[in-house]
Amino acid sequence: MMAAMPPIGTALLKQKWGTAMADTTHTAHFNRARGADESPVKRFFRATEIDTRLLGMVGAMLIIWIGFDMLSGGLFLTPRNLWNLSVQTASIAVMATGMVLVIVTRNIDLSVGSILGFVGMIMGVLQAEMLPHVLGFNHPATWVITLLAGLLLGASIGALHGMIIAFLNVPSFIVTLGGLLVWRGATWFVTSGRTVAPMDATFRLMGGGTAGSIGATASWVVGVIACVAIVVSILHSRRQRKRFGFPLRPVWAEYFLSLVGCALVLGAIAIVNSYPWPTNIARRYAEANGIAWPEGGLFIAHGIAVPVLIAIVIGIIMTFISTRLRFGRYVFAIGGNPEAAELAGIKTRWVTVRIFALMGMLCAVAAAISTARLNAATNAQGELDELYTIAAAVIGGTSLAGGTGTIAGAMLGALVMQSLQSGMVLLGIDSPLQRIVVGVVLVTAVWLDTVYRARAK
Repeated sequence: MMAAMPPIGTALLKQKWGTAMADTTHTAHFNRARGADESPVKRFFRATEIDTRLLGMVGAMLIIWIGFDMLSGGLFLTPRNLWNLSVQTASIAVMATGMVLVIVTRNIDLSVGSILGFVGMIMGVLQAEMLPHVLGFNHPATWVITLLAGLLLGASIGALHGMIIAFLNVPSFIVTLGGLLVWRGATWFVTSGRTVAPMDATFRLMGGGTAGSIGATASWVVGVIACVAIVVSILHSRRQRKRFGFPLRPVWAEYFLSLVGCALVLGAIAIVNSYPWPTNIARRYAEANGIAWPEGGLFIAHGIAVPVLIAIVIGIIMTFISTRLRFGRYVFAIGGNPEAAELAGIKTRWVTVRIFALMGMLCAVAAAISTARLNAATNAQGELDELYTIAAAVIGGTSLAGGTGTIAGAMLGALVMQSLQSGMVLLGIDSPLQRIVVGVVLVTAVWLDTVYRARAK
């Protein structure tokens, strides 16, 4: 009996191995057959795994850019306008990254513009009126204290909203609508409607401008680092897929994604480096540094603006939080099915509080960028920003039904919204009509999301 066991074990092993090989062969034949039936375009998208919705939004943005460029006589697609467009997009893009997590959990935040205005006013008063009496003007610690105070205040306001929503069961729409009114009124009471200026010299760097950019050389360094990060990310993803037995993209698809990603990054760097300093500023710089003024003028590139770098870093951090951390998985689990998430042991109420606290911190970052760019804190600061932030998230693919959304899509949505506004300003379209266009775009985006979800079922 003992001698008969090995042949039986070998036979069973061969049987299982044969079955597995048959299943694998069947799957391979099925995939080949499916690939043969698909069109080349479908095979391309399946191989590269490009998000078609994101690609569609890029296509729509390019159409908007080309259309505005033609209507404005070639003014839109100039390095100067594109550089300014990137700076103007930064604050909305920062808040849109947080709005994704809010909407994914089936909530909404209508107070982000008012929080931006209130926190911006507090930061303005701190650095323009309070800290100079203690530290003196333009003290190196002024901007640090101001920014930390703003982040703490923003997080506290957001956490307050989150606790009312989570523990008092008041709908987020009502809580944040009340916050919109409360914090806008509080902004006025801080200075009785007075504009506060100027801001600390170092703090102003966060707003962009000639001084608030990193120059050509540093921009190329950032571009090379970004290209290396893209290639490393793709290689790491391939190793992880191989490690866990997931399907691998074709090698040509990996090369294609790497080349396209690096080309986009380096192309963007070339554009921002082709926008020079204004002649008067360049001349003063040359005189201050003993540089002889050449006959054709001195070309000094702006490079990447500091607020754009801040927005990119925030986007990377928020992407990491939403896709790599347990907190991000909890957020999407709550958005997919709140009851199931709670039964699974997720503390849904505290997750909600943390989401709104994070949203408040991002509003504070946006307030710092906006206040630094204006070099002043005003009562009108942040008005209607809640509309643009929500629109950016929704246009970027975040579903109002919850459970779906991407950080990259929201930031691209912010760029689309700002492109519309910038283009209409270039064409001299009145502000009321601009708001009509933004409203129509928002409704259309929600309708398209509804259609997409219905077809996906």
